[in-house]
Amino acid sequence: MNDTPFVLQELPAAQASLRVAVVTETYPPEVNGVAMTLSRMVGGLQRRGHQIQLVRPRQYPAEHPAAEAQFEEVLKPGVPIPRYDGLKLGLPAKRALFRLWSLKRPDVVHIATEGPLGWSALAVALKLKLPVSTGFHTNFHSYSRHYGIGFLRTSIAAYLRKFHNRALATLVPTEEMRVDLDSQGFLNLRVVSRGVDTRLFSPQRRNLELRRQWGVSGVQPVALYVGRLAPEKNLRVLGAAFAAIRRARPETRLVVVGDGPQRAEIAARHPQIVFAGTRGGEDLATHYASADLFLFPSLTETFGNVTLEAMASGLAVGAYDYATARQHVAHEISGLLAPFGDVDAFVRLAADAVQDPVRIAQLRARAREAAEHIDWESVFDRVEAVLFDVIRQRDLAQV
Repeated sequence: MNDTPFVLQELPAAQASLRVAVVTETYPPEVNGVAMTLSRMVGGLQRRGHQIQLVRPRQYPAEHPAAEAQFEEVLKPGVPIPRYDGLKLGLPAKRALFRLWSLKRPDVVHIATEGPLGWSALAVALKLKLPVSTGFHTNFHSYSRHYGIGFLRTSIAAYLRKFHNRALATLVPTEEMRVDLDSQGFLNLRVVSRGVDTRLFSPQRRNLELRRQWGVSGVQPVALYVGRLAPEKNLRVLGAAFAAIRRARPETRLVVVGDGPQRAEIAARHPQIVFAGTRGGEDLATHYASADLFLFPSLTETFGNVTLEAMASGLAVGAYDYATARQHVAHEISGLLAPFGDVDAFVRLAADAVQDPVRIAQLRARAREAAEHIDWESVFDRVEAVLFDVIRQRDLAQV
């Protein structure tokens, strides 16, 4: 286990600009937390003068790579991921990446996903003696039990450990996750959290016309869920919470933003739910701000960007006490936390919340106040420091 503290040092002026190769199997306009986080990271590094080469699967046949100042895209073949509509798995590309990076060496390679494209990038970077960092974004080993392959959990964890331990640093979003992965034998873990855009996600976007479309007046409570409609999101608990809410205040609406394989099943079981489909940008921000209570029952998140987006939008958050919620929500001050995995507690907090409008209003105001202190610039500072650190490590190893 690695308990050595990570010390940030002053960056040498001569190293102010880096050529960073970022390899990922998901990126906007795909809608998920990994894509959003990487887009933010790439944009932040660009604004600091770093040159980004983004290597990712081609998302549709006629897509052309972007090429602009400080940014170059390299599109590789990919195949659809079963049960993940709209997402691609990159195919192996060792030969192409070897040619690409032999001709123009990046200063550092950051690999965000552990699929075939990520493995190719890792193998090539090590062969060319390029410094490598990775990102741990998705609990694939935890997802396994939700897709009928729980017996592979140990093998999947070993696969992820082997991948990440070949890098000089692996970025994880919370201290809680660092401790968990450290106990499983993962090495060189660095905590790099997430920020939230408080200008985009804001209570000022509350829209009474949208609420009318949902069939509610200005005073009826609206609960909101944002995320993929899939087994790993623990949506049976969301259904149970909504049923309890309806018993307490029958006029309450639940609005679901997102899509996935469980949509039809959930709609059949809970016909009162308003399904808004997948949303993005200002439209998504308006949906957040027009609700009152955000319910997030997932137990498999590495972070949970949607929780921060809800807080910034001025929603009272109801979630389990882990990941983003543990890091940023103060129970009974800026949100409501249930003990991890305690279904009854989660259902009870949701039903209790809608019965007290004054309490909801106080939680909403304090959630926004808390989110105003969670900015992206400090995250970019940390990412930048890690990249320089892995370069230093590589240089010291070659002396």
